[in-house]
Amino acid sequence: MDLSGMMGKMKDLQARMAEAQEQLGSITESAESGAGLVRVTVNGQKKVIGLEIDSDLIKPEDKEMLQDLVVAAMNKAMETIEPKIKEHLQKSTQGMMPNIPGLDLGNLMK
Repeated sequence: MDLSGMMGKMKDLQARMAEAQEQLGSITESAESGAGLVRVTVNGQKKVIGLEIDSDLIKPEDKEMLQDLVVAAMNKAMETIEPKIKEHLQKSTQGMMPNIPGLDLGNLMK
């Protein structure tokens, strides 16, 4: 077993993971709720980067409904960005590690 070679591969993997994590900021996903009245955009770093609210919803009497729609759109966007994050990380580290069933590199990014 070549320990120095293995250590070199680990350093390469760490560098690729750091680069991949940086690039996650450019991956985006949008989701809407209320038939498009509220739209949220998130990036691969799980940060909300955009929020659009239809002007018809901006009424004091609709405050509760607006809050519910914003939460629903945010949750949906967070769910739909997850597969893109995993795909990006797998592509970024392809060939660096053995294919181990059940190994989820997405957990390293949290």
